[in-house]
Amino acid sequence: MAKRVLAIGIEPGSADYSAFPQLTPDLVRGYIEAQLLRLRDLGYEVTSCLIDLDAAAEAAVTAALRDERFDCVVIGAGLREPKERLLLFEKVLNLVHRLAPDAAICFNTTPADTAEAVQRWVDA
Repeated sequence: MAKRVLAIGIEPGSADYSAFPQLTPDLVRGYIEAQLLRLRDLGYEVTSCLIDLDAAAEAAVTAALRDERFDCVVIGAGLREPKERLLLFEKVLNLVHRLAPDAAICFNTTPADTAEAVQRWVDA
C-alpha cells in the first residue's frame, strides 16, 4: 500500500515575493506541481492543500486532515516565512499534531525540494 502524503503550502497567488524577486506565482506553481508529480512517480499518494492567508486557511487544513489518513505531512517553506506568518504556521502545525498524530511532519526549504523532505521521513 502506498504511503499517503499531505502537502500544505501557501497558494502561490497569495504569497509575497518581495524577498524573492526571482520567483513568480507561475514559477512557484510549476515547482509545486513538479514535486507532487515526482512524489507520485516515487510511489506516494499525494494530496495538495494550498491555503490562502485568511481565516479560511485553518478550515482548509482541517478538512484535508479529516478527509484522509496521512503517513506524512509536509509543510512548505512559504508558510514558515516571513515571520509575519508565524501565528498561521503555529495554527497549521497544531492542527496537524492534533488531527494526524501518527503522521511524520517534515519541511521543505524551497518549492523544489519537497520530495527530499518527504523521503527523509517516509519510505514509499
